[in-house]
Amino acid sequence: MGHQVFLFAWTVIALLASCSSLVSADVVEHSFHVQNRTITRLCRRQVITAVNGSLPGPTIRVNEGDTLVVHVFNLSPYNLTIHWHGVFQLLSGWADGPEFATQCPIRPGHSYTYKFKVTGQEGTLWWHAHVSWLRATVHGALIIRPKKGHSYPFPKPYREVPILLGEWWNANVVDVENEGLASGAAPNNSDAYTINGWPGDLYPCSVNQTYKLTVKYGKTYLLRIINAALNNQLFFKIANHKMKVVAVDAAYTDPYITDVVITGPGQTSDILLTADQTPASYYMTANPYASAAGVPFDNTTTRGIIMYEGAISSTPIMPILPAFNDTPTAHKFFTNLTGLVTGPFWNPPPRKVDEHMFITIGLGLTACNGRPGNATCAGPNGQRFAASMNNASFQFPDNISMLEAFFYNVGGIYTTDFPDQPPLKFDYTNPNNSNNANIIMTTKSTKVKKIKFNATVEIVFQNTALIGIENHPIHLHGFNFYVLAQGFGNYNPAVDRKKFNLLNPQERNTIGVPVGGWAVIRFRANNPGVWLMHCHLDVHLPWGLATSFVVENGPTPSTKLPPPPPDLPKC
Repeated sequence: MGHQVFLFAWTVIALLASCSSLVSADVVEHSFHVQNRTITRLCRRQVITAVNGSLPGPTIRVNEGDTLVVHVFNLSPYNLTIHWHGVFQLLSGWADGPEFATQCPIRPGHSYTYKFKVTGQEGTLWWHAHVSWLRATVHGALIIRPKKGHSYPFPKPYREVPILLGEWWNANVVDVENEGLASGAAPNNSDAYTINGWPGDLYPCSVNQTYKLTVKYGKTYLLRIINAALNNQLFFKIANHKMKVVAVDAAYTDPYITDVVITGPGQTSDILLTADQTPASYYMTANPYASAAGVPFDNTTTRGIIMYEGAISSTPIMPILPAFNDTPTAHKFFTNLTGLVTGPFWNPPPRKVDEHMFITIGLGLTACNGRPGNATCAGPNGQRFAASMNNASFQFPDNISMLEAFFYNVGGIYTTDFPDQPPLKFDYTNPNNSNNANIIMTTKSTKVKKIKFNATVEIVFQNTALIGIENHPIHLHGFNFYVLAQGFGNYNPAVDRKKFNLLNPQERNTIGVPVGGWAVIRFRANNPGVWLMHCHLDVHLPWGLATSFVVENGPTPSTKLPPPPPDLPKC
C-alpha cells in the first residue's frame, strides 16, 4: 500500500512538473492591419501608412520562450514585409522578413502570418517594415521579458515605458525615396524628429503634440529606448537626471551610469531612471548626431516632458544638448559599454576564428546609364550615388527570395564570391581620397558570403572617406555579435588587436562603425539560412550598402533549415 501511495505521489509530482513546463511558455497572437490613414503633424494633414491606425504601431510583449504569431493584413497600396529586428529566428529564418532576402513581399490586398519562437534573449527589440521607407511609420516595440518565474538581473522597476525615437516628413515617405532614387541624388531630409510619434513643442503647431510621462518621486522606471529613425543617430537626454544603462539590443550590460544615451537607427537601450530630483517638470530630448561634415541633415530637436506627480505646474527644465558633431561623447558612450557576464544568456566570445573578413564600407558612385547631367544622374560628377561593401554594391533579386534560392538550390540568383578583403588597398580614411576617381566607382551585384554551419566569423569594418565620411550603423540579421574593439583611423592589426576585449565585450545586433574609423565584431554562425547584413540608414540600403551571409545547414535534422510555410508569399 505504501509503495502504491509513493508511486501515485511521484506520478502527481511528475505531471505537475510537466504541466508547469508546458504553461511556462505561451502563444502570443496579434493582428496587424496595415493601411493608409490621415493624421495631423506640424500644421498639416498627412497621409501615412500605419499598423492598426497608430503611430507608433502596437507594442508586442512576450516572455522569453514564448511563440509569437502575427497575422499581417496588407490593406495599404504598397508591397510590405515585417522584420523582427534583433530576433534570432533560430531555424525560423522564413519569418525574418526582409524583402527578397527571406521572403517575397506581401502584395496589397493579401495577408501573411509570421510565426516564430522567441528564445535565448531578453530586453528591448522592435519590429518594422522592411520594404522601401515604410518603416518611418510602420514600426513598434517588441519587448521580451524573462520567462515566467525568472527575474531581471537588476531590481524590478516600478514601471516600464517604451520610448520610440522617430523621424517625420511633411510628405509621403515612399515618394521621397522614389524621387531620390529617380534622380540618383540624396532624398530630402526629414522635417522633424518624434518621441512616441509626437514632435514636441519646438516645432510649429506642436505644443499639444508633445509626449508626456508622469512619474512618482522615488520610483525607478525602465525606459526602453528605440531608435526608429530612418537616417539619423540621436542623442537622448533628460534634464538634471542620470540614467543607468542595463541592456542594449536585448543583451544585458554591466550597469553604466550616464547623462546621455546615443542610439543609431535600429539600436535599443534599456535604461533605469530614478525620479530623485526636485518634483517639477523636466524635458527629455533627442537631437541628431550627424558625423558627416558638410552634409545637410535635419538639425532640429524633439522633446517630451517628464512631470513629477503632484508638482506645481512650471516651465520644464531643459537639458544642455550635445553638439550635432560631438563624436567624443558618442564614442565614449559606445566604448564604455560591456557585457554582463552573470546575465542569463551570457556566453564568452569564441577564441578560435574560422573566417577572417576585412570589409570597407562607405559611399561611392555608379555609372550614369543616361546622358551625364540629365535628371537621373544628379549625384557628384554627373553620376549616381551608390554605396558598397568591399566595392560591391548590393542589388536584391526581384523574382525569388535568396532564402528560397538557398533552400531549393536555385542558381543564378546570387553568387558566393563576396570578397573577404577589399579589391584595392588605399589610405581608407584620408579625406583627400573623397573624390578619387580611381577608387570611387562601384558596380551592382548580388554577391554573398557562404559560411559553414557553426563557423566563427570575425569582421573588421573599416570606414572610408569616399564621398563623405560618417558613422555607419551596420545591422546583422539572425545573430548577436560581440563588439571586440572600436577606434579611429585605419585599422592596424599589429596595434589594434591588443585592444580586443575578450573578457566581457558588449553584444549587439547593430553597431555604429565610428566616423573615420573601424570596429571589430565576432559571431558564431549557428543558424542556417540567408542573413542580411546592411547599413541601417535607409538612405544607404537601396544604394547598396549591404551583403548577405549564406549559412549552410548543419549535420543533424535539428540544425537544418525546415521547409518554408505553405503560405509564404510568392513573387
